[in-house]
Amino acid sequence: MSRRSDLYTQGLKLLLEQGSSCGLAVRSSSALISNGSRDSNSARQGRVVPTSDVGSSFKSHLRLGRFGNTQLSSFLWPVGGHCRRAFSPTSSSQSSASVDEEKLKGPIDKILIANRGEIACRVIKTARRLGIKTVAVYSNADRFSMHVKSADEAVHIGPAPASLSYLSAEKILAAARSTNAKVVAIHPGYGFLSENVHFAESCKKEGIRFIGPPSTAIHAMGDKSVSKKLMEAAGVPVVPGYHGDDQDIDLLQTEARRIGYPVLIKATQGGGGKGMRIVLEENEFLDCLSSAQREAMAAFGDSRVLIEKYLTRPRHIEVQIFGDMHGNVVHLFERDCSVQRRHQKIIEEAPAPGINEEFRQQIGQAAVNAAKAVAYESAGTVEFIVDTLTGKFYFMEMNTRLQVEHPITEMVTGQDLVEWQILVANGEPLPLQQDQLQISGHAFEARVYAENVPRGFLPAAGTLHHYNPPPVSSTVRVETGVGEGDSVSVYYDPMIAKLVAWGHDRSAALVKLYDCLSKFQIAGLPTNIPFLKALAKHPAFVAGEVGTHFIDQYREELLPSASNTRHESSRAAVSIYLDAKAARQAAAIAAVGMCLTSSLGLQVLKTGVEGWGGWNSGSGFRLNHSYSRLMTMEWKSDTLENSSVPIKLSTTYDRNAKFTVEVQGEEPLRLTVTGQSPGDRCRDLHLDVDGQSTNVSLAQYFQNGINSVHLWQEDQHYHFTIPWLSFEREESDDEQGSDKSHREQTYSTTAIGAVTAPMAGRVVKVLVENGARVKKGEPLLVLEAMKMEHVVRAPVEGLVDGAHLVVGQQVNDNMVLLQIKERRQNLPDEDDDDSE
Repeated sequence: MSRRSDLYTQGLKLLLEQGSSCGLAVRSSSALISNGSRDSNSARQGRVVPTSDVGSSFKSHLRLGRFGNTQLSSFLWPVGGHCRRAFSPTSSSQSSASVDEEKLKGPIDKILIANRGEIACRVIKTARRLGIKTVAVYSNADRFSMHVKSADEAVHIGPAPASLSYLSAEKILAAARSTNAKVVAIHPGYGFLSENVHFAESCKKEGIRFIGPPSTAIHAMGDKSVSKKLMEAAGVPVVPGYHGDDQDIDLLQTEARRIGYPVLIKATQGGGGKGMRIVLEENEFLDCLSSAQREAMAAFGDSRVLIEKYLTRPRHIEVQIFGDMHGNVVHLFERDCSVQRRHQKIIEEAPAPGINEEFRQQIGQAAVNAAKAVAYESAGTVEFIVDTLTGKFYFMEMNTRLQVEHPITEMVTGQDLVEWQILVANGEPLPLQQDQLQISGHAFEARVYAENVPRGFLPAAGTLHHYNPPPVSSTVRVETGVGEGDSVSVYYDPMIAKLVAWGHDRSAALVKLYDCLSKFQIAGLPTNIPFLKALAKHPAFVAGEVGTHFIDQYREELLPSASNTRHESSRAAVSIYLDAKAARQAAAIAAVGMCLTSSLGLQVLKTGVEGWGGWNSGSGFRLNHSYSRLMTMEWKSDTLENSSVPIKLSTTYDRNAKFTVEVQGEEPLRLTVTGQSPGDRCRDLHLDVDGQSTNVSLAQYFQNGINSVHLWQEDQHYHFTIPWLSFEREESDDEQGSDKSHREQTYSTTAIGAVTAPMAGRVVKVLVENGARVKKGEPLLVLEAMKMEHVVRAPVEGLVDGAHLVVGQQVNDNMVLLQIKERRQNLPDEDDDDSE
């Protein structure tokens, strides 16, 4: 039996006093707490039911490949040159047997990762190093994904939607039982079922080791209202607010008024910014409450919220803690996660900048006290909000799982936290005590997302036509679950990779981070890499002056928009002008690069090295022939939405392997370029531009009727589009005197008033009907993607037309949703009825 501290005893008393309001029940005289669970009907209604009333079907399951009415059949799956066993569910009605308690004893010999993507790959790496076999689970969308290929076995668990696959506890447990391991364990990763009380308790009943904390701790910390009360009892400071169970709308509004605006609405079961809204004024409260509750229900199956005072100048600092089954709890120091968008972290660092050792000890000890209050075991993160005006910190929540940003803690402590989790799950004591843990250097983690930053960080989906991360080393990690040719799905989180950089101090680590971001090459969908680079270079961030409002505070420098570039003297306008000027030279280099890759493609066909085939080039370029062509390329800004600059240029090639490029415009540009490929890949080129040597990388793909070309040069990235086969040969040796023609690219533009989908997603609410008059900026409908809601607003004032959308309908990015017809100024108002 684990030792319980006095703080834990106080917490138990408080929970028992809460009684049925917390959904808890006493299981024995030892005062162990049984979690509250949710059956499907209760989840939809947002109410908690006692454990004794649910999960009866878990008591008599057949352990050999069966859960409920599901049985697994196996087949062989060839991956990586060898066959691995994979499974898919089939129906059965056989009776079940009791659970063998011996399954919970002994060292783990196989781990099923109940997750996907980079975290599944991360767990597999440590398990492989420890000699433990791994099992991946996958949906239809992930059949050929990296984590499936990396594991020793793979189990198919259903369709692409997470609710039918990764969130299905029955399918995950059935997959675990089918592995035929002596001692099988489930690692939940983060998200999905990682903080699901019902799932953790079911694992124990099934004789499956759960690599995580006990279900009692998950429940106590998973319900934000209960956790705040526990922390108050444990002496951990909490933010003033309402944490009650009564969810009456009038009561919530009254409590918000009592607390004083601005307030923060948060889902009680939430995390990752989902179900969270900032309310600045009372007239916004009801709309924000309704939106937060819908989002919370969609993400967590629970619409309950709490309300807290919103601090106007906060920092977000969290502490990594670890506990074992012997009562030991340590902290592995803090991380700063203040820089966020949509309440979700973008860039994290360890240790937190600008704090002294006294503060570090105080916040670390508070985190340890919080963990001891619930007899915590395994990895957890205690999150605090720090008021920069007073220097005080307050408990926000505890994430009862491995955190996304755990690699930076590993980099500064030299510890493998996944290995620690496995050791604790095996019943071993923590490998180190508090006085043995030290901080070495500094580390940053940047989350690379598929998202459209100019559109407000909206999630994006698509194919990774080009994917080339920076090389890994002892100071650089790239945590990813994708490779070139893979797709980022609309069904899951749009994170592509986590880039982690370490240095001997903060400055060195930041220099390393920026260099790696500059070398991170992705083409095929929009990413936040340019934004991350701007963050890493911003003077305030370099100085360590971070806060949760950092992006809003420096929005103009970080997120230039069309509105703040109209003034020629503005910093954003100057930056865009310089970018456009540099893009003209980059376009010339890209044009030469396309010619060279066509030439190299001919050699590739002969040598068998993978690359592009020049024989299929529509440009007309051939070796040993002089050649000239005109083309129009459009430079697509990484930082401005719907911003493009047409660039007309002429490229001439002579027999001496030299290119002359003339860029037309108000500032004509003439370049002389020679080049070659230094390696096997014809997309990496070494060029001489007007006598100056440079290395560039080129990526080219055809998508949606558009030919896209990406160029990376030094620390810059340029994206150009050109029409497919739009290059016209102006002159060649064999065609002297032929007509010179230039077929220029034409683009269709969306009519003013057309409302297009800013992202691929699902319609969750339609707010207008045909014929309705709307004002500019008025909400029209609500879309949901990756469990995040986005309100689509009217671009102009007018009448709604063509609104045929229905709730639940899937829409594609840039799809026309409806039209807003502007009312002519000389027409009488349709509401006027004075004409006879």
